[in-house]
Amino acid sequence: MPEVYAAQGRSGLRQPEERPDFGIAMPGAGRIWAIGAVHGDVRRLERLHDAIADQIRFGDRIVYLGNMIGHGAEIRETVDELVRFRQVFLARPPFVHPRDIIHLRGQQEEIWQKLQQLQFAVNPHEVLRWAFAHGAEATLRAYGGDAETALACARGGAVALTRWSGSLRDAMRARPGHVALMNGLHRSAYTPDRSLLFVNSGINPQSAVDQQADAFWWSSDDFASISAPFDGFQNVVRGFDPARGGFKITPWTVNLDGGCGFGGSLIAACFTPDGEICSRLDA
Repeated sequence: MPEVYAAQGRSGLRQPEERPDFGIAMPGAGRIWAIGAVHGDVRRLERLHDAIADQIRFGDRIVYLGNMIGHGAEIRETVDELVRFRQVFLARPPFVHPRDIIHLRGQQEEIWQKLQQLQFAVNPHEVLRWAFAHGAEATLRAYGGDAETALACARGGAVALTRWSGSLRDAMRARPGHVALMNGLHRSAYTPDRSLLFVNSGINPQSAVDQQADAFWWSSDDFASISAPFDGFQNVVRGFDPARGGFKITPWTVNLDGGCGFGGSLIAACFTPDGEICSRLDA
């Protein structure tokens, strides 16, 4: 995203297992289900959840690889479904820890957070135009906003934008679980033995994993250049490919974007603790 903010803030509920500049560890994981970009396609998400529920085992973990919102026509319903399935997953006996189901921040979630802080932008009109060109208008409409009003508030100044962004937060608070889910997003997820690193869209191969900052969602072009284990990780798994190249596996990477939200499928892959794919589901 362009450098258009006077101040950058980080949101998210920090867990004991998380390094704020890196991600959340998944110690002791059995199998890990990774889910690609959803982009507001709630029907495919529902079908995928049903399929996973039929195969889930005790000890399994789930990680959503970001871009859950944006582009699609049913954003609120998609977040409702994410909240519902999280509750069902955590309610399974025996005890399941909240960290066993993880949601990553993607491009769309980052854009949405920035829109809620638009009053701090150096050039809010530019930010809005850029955000709408990248699919954020669908999320804005889902929470009661529209592009025309947003642009008018941008012309009106900080006070108008503060009221406007407050209305968006109020709309989110009116949907149970939406704010908590969005506040609990993580930058990445990984296994402590470095067999797997889960990201939204990419990495900067020139920087260590704890120096990635927002490269996890903005350095998508560099993903194809990974030609060796990255910083000791045997496999890097991403959920969003802007080029929409489809499901792809290399010796060091896995792309799980099936084009969901753009007419393609929603893909989930189940990884064994050593990083092998033991099951793939398409919805």
